[in-house]
Amino acid sequence: MIAITRPVSPRMDKCELTHLDRQPIDIALAEKQHEEYLDALRRLGCEIVLAEELPFYPDSVFVEDCAVVVPELAIITRPGAESRRDEVFSIADALAPYRENIYYIEAPGLLDGGDVLRIDNQIWVGLSGRTNADAVLQMQSILKPYGYSVDAVRLRGGCLHLKSAVTQVADDLLLLNPDWVDDAYFPDFDIIETDIDEPDAANALMVGDSVIYPSDFPYTALLLAEEGIELLLVDNSEVIKAEGGVTCCSLILD
Repeated sequence: MIAITRPVSPRMDKCELTHLDRQPIDIALAEKQHEEYLDALRRLGCEIVLAEELPFYPDSVFVEDCAVVVPELAIITRPGAESRRDEVFSIADALAPYRENIYYIEAPGLLDGGDVLRIDNQIWVGLSGRTNADAVLQMQSILKPYGYSVDAVRLRGGCLHLKSAVTQVADDLLLLNPDWVDDAYFPDFDIIETDIDEPDAANALMVGDSVIYPSDFPYTALLLAEEGIELLLVDNSEVIKAEGGVTCCSLILD
């Protein structure tokens, strides 16, 4: 597996925020935590590929928002935050050796990769403050000829992205915050609900048979462990302050 990542920007404390109040971000700690995250990816068999460093783009570590990747192709997004739109070009360059077919979301479409959940040939796209219905239509046009279903999902509450509300943690098992997304969108899956005191705890990164998960959410981590899920815990405190999660900082290519 390939994991495309990018270093933390020294301006990460100037990141875009939608639902959280701004808190001081310790850049040195964020860099240390990011290295530990990369080590976790390596332990799970990923080869790390570094995209071009973008020190003047505060959110640039969140490479997931810049592309949607399936085995047959990659879709380069058009992020909902205008300040992030130039981040996508270096991700397209990083993907070029691995995907011959590369498509682009065009205006008026808006798409953050964090709003896209893919499980096999099923794709759900969250309609959020960063992603709109026009982008969903473009994704349907691109992906349906390759056999993918693409369905829009309505989000609610203080939810930034679809994958802030739901992620896959095992073959037929999702981790979900029911206050942010209705589990009726996922009738074929079993559900673990996040602990009521940890609303931000639904973001998990499944790599193979293991799950990289923030140690910052111990009650939900315990729920996952009780289900027999093999967790690789990482400290994610500084990324969380920037409204990020463990899926946000890598693009995993099979």
